[in-house]
Amino acid sequence: MNAQHYCQYVHQFDIHNQEHERNTQRVTLLTLLMMVVEITAGLLYGSMALLADGLHMGTHALAIGITMFAYRYARHHHNDPQYSFGTGKVGVLGGFTSALILAIVALMIGIESVNRLFFPQTIQFNEAIIVAILGLIINLISAVWLDEGHDHHDDTHEHDEHTHHDHNLRAAYLHVLADALTSVLAIVALLLGKFFGWVWVDAFMGLIGTVVILKWSYGLLCDTSNILLDSGIKPEILANVRTTIEAEQQHRVQDLHVWRINANQSAIIISIVAKNPHEPAYYKKLLAHRSEFVHVTIEINMA
Repeated sequence: MNAQHYCQYVHQFDIHNQEHERNTQRVTLLTLLMMVVEITAGLLYGSMALLADGLHMGTHALAIGITMFAYRYARHHHNDPQYSFGTGKVGVLGGFTSALILAIVALMIGIESVNRLFFPQTIQFNEAIIVAILGLIINLISAVWLDEGHDHHDDTHEHDEHTHHDHNLRAAYLHVLADALTSVLAIVALLLGKFFGWVWVDAFMGLIGTVVILKWSYGLLCDTSNILLDSGIKPEILANVRTTIEAEQQHRVQDLHVWRINANQSAIIISIVAKNPHEPAYYKKLLAHRSEFVHVTIEINMA
């Protein structure tokens, strides 16, 4: 005897946050405005540093624009039956793409920094400092807006599987942090160069920024790629499910599959072998403490 039962029929699992989308729109506009200011200042003052940073802001505007597009796409296709488990992974894909752009930007900063170590350029310190401070203010405002929904995930802080993540928002947040970091490092470097003549510090700070930004990018790439590739499920989650089911007398988990359908929710398929099986709803109740399982499929095989 073999019977397959589906314990849930609703397939819209997306958690769309309109506040995140609105904040991302505002940050995109601020970033574009700062890009125009820096490029204009670079052309007016003949500063290659400001012109380069303006173009660098443009890449971040593109990445944050991807974040905004992902929110809108997920919202517009929320009820599209073509997406079997909803559009939750659209935001994860947006985060992954933005993380790639973040890594490319970091490498560009690193290459330019190495070049300036060997071939120092003349810097118009006063103008550059003013624009760098303005850039920092803009980035801090953007960070405050995005921080309202940011989960503060990092590689050193252990979160359990119930923690709510928004990788799309996190990607935008990291881009803003990267801009803020480069602005702080630039201000320090420019002040040291202006008052002590240490022009080399500008390039050295760029290398420090490269390492830090690459670390952020790597963490986000790992998180998002695990979800996109249906991997990275913690072994203790699988062990907990097996232990819960097999605690029943003469029950054995024959097959088990768990995968995330978005950043916070998972689907699960369990194949159970039992002499005297219960109804599927009974096993679903056993797993009720795992709130991340929003789509549960139970397959029962008579022993």
